[in-house]
Amino acid sequence: MRRRLARELALQSLYQMEMNEVSMGEAIAHVVEEAQNDDEAQLTKSQDKIAPQEIIELVQGTVEHKQQIDGLLTDYLKGYKMDRLSRVDREILRLATFEMVFSDDVPPKVVVNEAIELAKHFGTDESGKFVNGVLGKMIRELETIKSKG
Repeated sequence: MRRRLARELALQSLYQMEMNEVSMGEAIAHVVEEAQNDDEAQLTKSQDKIAPQEIIELVQGTVEHKQQIDGLLTDYLKGYKMDRLSRVDREILRLATFEMVFSDDVPPKVVVNEAIELAKHFGTDESGKFVNGVLGKMIRELETIKSKG
């Protein structure tokens, strides 16, 4: 499965969990089923398959580190509060922060670019710029953040 699709489905799962207060398993199962039925990602054309394990890793990691992630984000949300962000922007920032800080699978610049694309697709007209600004500040201090661990 393409990593971009895994991120998109992970974001949708995180959003489902927050909106509907469902378990991680329920959210992922629902999102994967919807993606397969709607075929928005054109999986039938590419003969690609949805690998829930990639989605689970992203969602589980984000959820497990949520408290640390929210603490970090609070430091970079100058003039904003976590609970005042749109749910979509908040989940995009959490997912990207998890990937940048707690996972070494993908280069941080790629994570930021992917987060911006998710924000443009799922957020408001300003979401892409907002996510870029927050993650741009964070990426400049990423080595310091990781060393504090």
